[in-house]
Amino acid sequence: QVQLVESGGGLGQAGGSLSLSCAASGSVGSLSGMGWYRQTPGHERELVGRITTSGVIDYTDSVKGRFTISRNNAKNTVYLQMDSLKPEDTAIYFCNAWKLESQGMKRVKYDYWGQGTQVTVSS
Repeated sequence: QVQLVESGGGLGQAGGSLSLSCAASGSVGSLSGMGWYRQTPGHERELVGRITTSGVIDYTDSVKGRFTISRNNAKNTVYLQMDSLKPEDTAIYFCNAWKLESQGMKRVKYDYWGQGTQVTVSS
């Protein structure tokens, strides 16, 4: 099992910055990567950004050039620096970690989630 503890977020202003961090504990050696998702009421959870253990990064288009994801492997912690904030960035942000396991001919993905942290951006 993997436990994820998030910190950061809160209230920011449009054009400003906020940051999030997420520390993983437990069976972290088996993880394939970590990242951030966000969710607003009535909508599905969407990927914000993720980084694999080998350092491959991808972002959703709406945050490219504004958000930066990074990882400290020694601390098993992933960070999300959010700059040039927009009101539409307002959401609950969830830390995610995943691992891939081979089961016979199949690859099975396991996801772990943090409790979520609110980010509110005022205009």
